[in-house]
Amino acid sequence: MSTQKPIAYGGQAVLEGVMFSGRKVTVTAIRRQDQSIEYFHEEKKQYPILQTLKKIPFLRGMIGLIEATATGSKHLNFATERYDIEPGEEDSAKEEKSGWSLSMILGVAAVGVLSFIFGKLIFTIAPAVLADLLFKQWVTHNVLQNLIEGGIKIILLLIYLSAIAQTPLIKRLFQYHGAEHKVINTYEAGAELTVDNVQKSSTLHYRCGSSFIIFTVLVGVIIYSFFHYDSLWERVYQRILLLPLVIGVSYEALQLTNHLRDTPALRLLGYPGLWLQKLTTKQPDDKQVEIAIASFKKMMELDQQADQGKLLFVK
Repeated sequence: MSTQKPIAYGGQAVLEGVMFSGRKVTVTAIRRQDQSIEYFHEEKKQYPILQTLKKIPFLRGMIGLIEATATGSKHLNFATERYDIEPGEEDSAKEEKSGWSLSMILGVAAVGVLSFIFGKLIFTIAPAVLADLLFKQWVTHNVLQNLIEGGIKIILLLIYLSAIAQTPLIKRLFQYHGAEHKVINTYEAGAELTVDNVQKSSTLHYRCGSSFIIFTVLVGVIIYSFFHYDSLWERVYQRILLLPLVIGVSYEALQLTNHLRDTPALRLLGYPGLWLQKLTTKQPDDKQVEIAIASFKKMMELDQQADQGKLLFVK
């Protein structure tokens, strides 16, 4: 068996499918209502300025996050439009898809980025306001206020995730999220990507975006403690201004825990993120694992074709 270190592939769940991001392509596989598998793939554009920025510690996290959100939104849009199309309706759907313009693609990407930023602002501002309004008269020390704010943020996050996980649609999405992690864990273990092998793997992974979310809470408590505020307004705008720094440091913390996951004592640093994944991943069935495997194998195949100059992307 090769001793070469596995490539750190990433992915995300979509409606009735899984997207994987390779070195040169992104690929989504979805299960249609007629049980067929449909693929969507795109070339990963290499912009020199972004590649340079992604090499700068503490800045690369923000750049990578925006880029991933923009890319993922297009794959989510594909899955949303295609998974429930009845047999015989493919031609009209393809005509609509072929009519996508550059402005439409950019619009979908922008919506994805703005949705992420809006959601992040809500989970940043609301806990700060609640901590100030509910506890300021009893707890005046800024550091203690920051701890209370972090606790409120975690509680709101857990309530939100627990609530949406009860809906059938999100439950299936979380199952595909589990299938995505299982495939990556199987690949990184060097095992063959079969349904049986993949089902033996864990639904948890150190590089997951869920882990990143919990790190933004913990890192935020530490960073906010270095800044003094005298009013609620000052506290809120500090949080907004410091958000890029919190995201950047949280990304580095996530990468660090991934590198240390094989060190017995230090692997504990990644446990808070793994605990949160207990809510955002569910055990997938065999058919969902099949989709995740198909997506990963197609991504590997297209990456190899791109390396050989044999892959043509339809514009």
